[in-house]
Amino acid sequence: MRRTLVLTVDRDNDLGIKTSIRGPVVGRRNVLTAALKLGIADPEESDTNAILGALSQHDLLVENKSEEDEVEIAILTGDEKVGMRSDRAIAAQLEEVVSAFQPDEAILVTDGAEDESVLPIIQSQVRIDHVEKIIVKQSKGIEGTYYYIIKALEDPKWRSKIMIPFGAVMAIMGLGIMLPNEIGGIVIGALPLVVGLYVFSKGAGIESTVNRVIQEMRENADAAMFSSLLWTATLFSAIFAVAEGWRAFGTLESEAATGSIMWLTVIDSSLAWIVIAFLTSTAGFMLLRLKRGSFSGSLIVLSVFGMVVYSFLNAALGISILVLEGNSYQFSVDRILNDLTTPLIWVVVLWMVMTIVRTLQAKQAQADRYWGI
Repeated sequence: MRRTLVLTVDRDNDLGIKTSIRGPVVGRRNVLTAALKLGIADPEESDTNAILGALSQHDLLVENKSEEDEVEIAILTGDEKVGMRSDRAIAAQLEEVVSAFQPDEAILVTDGAEDESVLPIIQSQVRIDHVEKIIVKQSKGIEGTYYYIIKALEDPKWRSKIMIPFGAVMAIMGLGIMLPNEIGGIVIGALPLVVGLYVFSKGAGIESTVNRVIQEMRENADAAMFSSLLWTATLFSAIFAVAEGWRAFGTLESEAATGSIMWLTVIDSSLAWIVIAFLTSTAGFMLLRLKRGSFSGSLIVLSVFGMVVYSFLNAALGISILVLEGNSYQFSVDRILNDLTTPLIWVVVLWMVMTIVRTLQAKQAQADRYWGI
């Protein structure tokens, strides 16, 4: 006897949002009812076609199966906030269906790449023998392209991804044209920098980190208030760092300083504000982690490590500027100790903090008691 499960996945839970039907939906009658309700609620919803495609596969298997074989169909629904939350919901529903039906194999019917991204989750619990993608046939041409663009802009998910970057670029260009020549040129010249930072954040996965922080702030409102104040301080510290660097640049340019000395001095003058921005942002993360009970102590270690890096950079920049200005550096014990005392103190502090954190983590593991680390 062979048991076959026909699955379709609604990762963003359009079915639940538009029809109030909760997953998993199991059985041909229930799945057909869900498809009809979703089609009536939103005739343009592509998930309806995926569900009907799964029903077609189910009926075909039932028609060709032997007497001993069994075929079942199910819809798995995720969450409106696509990501870890929706994937966990799908995994829990799949476990429920697999436990009840105990399939030998499964057939996945999807309407696009977003639902196919849960394929590894499904394969972790049941063998996938076939994946079928349902593509809706539409008329081609300019009218069809216009229709797709309009529908994408009406969808909240695509609207934020398309219109916000486009609107930001247009606003910066318009502001650059309106402002006086020199300032306007700087604003327009900053446009590639903004676009580059956006592309970099997408490639480095910073966007997902920001979304996770926003989600944590929603779930921990009290800590979020203080974290917001700290991140506001981070923003102003970053602005002050740029302003201080620009002030130092203007001063040295008027004094006709050499390029190396100029840039090292600019970095040195901005370094303190950069470190303050780093520490305030780290403190904001600490508050959220403490509120959730997931504070691991690594943020404290990271903060102290940042101070170690800052102290060494500050000392190195001071020595470099001194040498580039034509002064000789005396390699004496007193001079070296005088320049490196602060960095060495921070190295000792780092070692002590790491030792304390590891000790508390070990005690927590042994006593099964939460120490806040």
